[in-house]
Amino acid sequence: MPSASQSGDVPARSKRADAMRNQQTLLAAAAEVFVTSGVDAPIRAIAARAGVGLGTIYRHFPTRADLVVAVYRHQVEACAEAGPSLLAGAGSPFAALRQWVDLFVDFLVTKHGLANALQSDSSGFDALHAYFLDRLVPVCTQLLDAAVDAGEIGPGTHAYELMRGIGNLCIGRDSDPRYDPRRLVALLLKGLQRPQSS
Repeated sequence: MPSASQSGDVPARSKRADAMRNQQTLLAAAAEVFVTSGVDAPIRAIAARAGVGLGTIYRHFPTRADLVVAVYRHQVEACAEAGPSLLAGAGSPFAALRQWVDLFVDFLVTKHGLANALQSDSSGFDALHAYFLDRLVPVCTQLLDAAVDAGEIGPGTHAYELMRGIGNLCIGRDSDPRYDPRRLVALLLKGLQRPQSS
């Protein structure tokens, strides 16, 4: 067990872990504020949600663009890491796929605002979009393959096509409060499912 140095300093590893936790808390708070208030929300609102001072935010993210990019990457990582966990813990591969798609839809709803903010720097946005595909397409492929192997869906559905279709269904949610993309996404997934033999 590492002990504090003679000067009473906390070990560097503990400081790094605390800094990482603080940054994760900050990114989660920023994502929540972006969903409710948009990416132009006051930084002080994000600081208040995270329970930190403005200086802490600016120390980690000197510009708003830095924060927006970090939130985007943070959400991509959370979605990517959820896939294997859901596959290990869900009752079936198809149940894991359905739960992951719910997380993916949550991500897309947040991402639309982030994407608009990033469009002004198309080279930065292109790099993030490539990162998004590199991280999430293999996760979706793993879930689809597991569901095919279990006989829950037929073969032939490609992860990129499914993710793009879900993304298209999420467009329009912001402009029409009566539109619920989750209903149509659920119908899409139901169409993938093979009838269960009795």
